[in-house]
Amino acid sequence: MNLNFNYYMPTRILFGCGKLQELATTPFLPGKKALVVIGASGAMKKQGYLDKVLGHLKANGAEAVVYDRIQPNPLVEHVEEGAQVARQNRCDFVLGLGGGSTIDSAKSIAVMAINPGRYWDYILAGSGGGQTPPNGALPIVALPTTAGTGTEADPWTVITKLDTQEKIGYGNKFTFPALSIVDPELMVSVPPHQTAYTGMDAFFHSVETYLATVNQPASDHLALEAVSLIAKYLPVAVKDGSNLEARTRLAWASTEAGVCESLSSCISHHSMEHALSARFPQVPHGAGLTMLSVAYFGYLAERNSSRFPDLARAMGEQPQGRSEKEQALAFLAGLRKLITNTGLDQHRLSSFGVRQTDLRRLAENAFHTMGRLFAITPVKLTLDDATAIYERAYA
Repeated sequence: MNLNFNYYMPTRILFGCGKLQELATTPFLPGKKALVVIGASGAMKKQGYLDKVLGHLKANGAEAVVYDRIQPNPLVEHVEEGAQVARQNRCDFVLGLGGGSTIDSAKSIAVMAINPGRYWDYILAGSGGGQTPPNGALPIVALPTTAGTGTEADPWTVITKLDTQEKIGYGNKFTFPALSIVDPELMVSVPPHQTAYTGMDAFFHSVETYLATVNQPASDHLALEAVSLIAKYLPVAVKDGSNLEARTRLAWASTEAGVCESLSSCISHHSMEHALSARFPQVPHGAGLTMLSVAYFGYLAERNSSRFPDLARAMGEQPQGRSEKEQALAFLAGLRKLITNTGLDQHRLSSFGVRQTDLRRLAENAFHTMGRLFAITPVKLTLDDATAIYERAYA
């Protein structure tokens, strides 16, 4: 093995049941006035989480202003509006409370709160301007209430520009959270379908970072453990959301997957899903990944099966056969089983309004907006290959 890699993981993580209350006493709060970013659904208010956070901030000597317009597939308009609220109220840090969409938005708001121009000026792909934000970003605090994106442990933020149907990931050293508090008790209220969607997102982060050509020893170790935990505990949490052991194991697996995204990277499976949910915003990200997954990973395993047996074993499957290609089938079997056990086996692209005539355009969008992930995919995929994968998934 030729070891050659960079390791940078600057986020302070407080992990465990009941950890939210440490927000009231932690000396690591990065400011005195927070913009608290939450989703538009009202769940954070309904569950009482927002009031708890505001109370803890006050106890720790910090004021807060709330911005509550974030959508499940967050939009550039709300990033810029949230940044304006932060500037008007002279907030000196941004706190994201909720799922990945909310925390991603908090990161992007933190960038725009202290930088000129429009958010898309700084996006590095698609129609983005490719500029470097001259002032970095405000400090970020992440309080995840779902076990899915791992955004509490990575710099990445994914925002959609609806008018051009672009959904693009962005991040830099300033968009790592300064502080993340991962409290599994905040996750017991997540309904079964959302538990499944977010858990599958974390699963695919782990699988993709293990397969990526930029993998490294630390990401490999964490990715395989996360795959194992999610395969075991996600069906449990979908069935019984109050099972705190399952919620805790999934919360750690999601955070592990976020660290993996910092040290390694997702691959073009995510590029292809971003194209899908940019064109069809009604598709939840985890659902989109799941609907594409068997076709996508089957296509890869047929052409480069070398790391799939490890993933199969992590899922508790026993690879059979002499060749790696035969052994790789065990991963696909485990994947199908996980999809069934989380209740997602009846999802179809067509039920979300996708037509066969859309598939080529989706492939073009995937290369246009997130083409860099194709470059670190372990199989060289062309536009025709991506179209063929969409067609397999559609069928």
